[in-house]
Amino acid sequence: MIIFGTKGYLYQLAILTLVCGQCGNPAAHTLRKRVTKFTLFFVPLFPFSTKFSTQCTFCGAEQKITKEQAEQLQVQAVGGQQTYGPPQQQPYQH
Repeated sequence: MIIFGTKGYLYQLAILTLVCGQCGNPAAHTLRKRVTKFTLFFVPLFPFSTKFSTQCTFCGAEQKITKEQAEQLQVQAVGGQQTYGPPQQQPYQH
């Protein structure tokens, strides 16, 4: 009997101050990376899905972003450059 499946991992990459596209408040946003890995006998082997998003800490709205946008926001966070204005992305739909 072979046991296989998936397991998700959530990484917090940075915290940035942005204007929320949902509520319009300048608030802290967490930059997150969600990785889903294929598992065999409960051992994670390789990632098959990677998604990036930001979440407003004021209203809780989550928005998907591309890998390039996530890398750019992470560079801004590391460099200490805080930007005001929403990242260019579509609202997150559940």
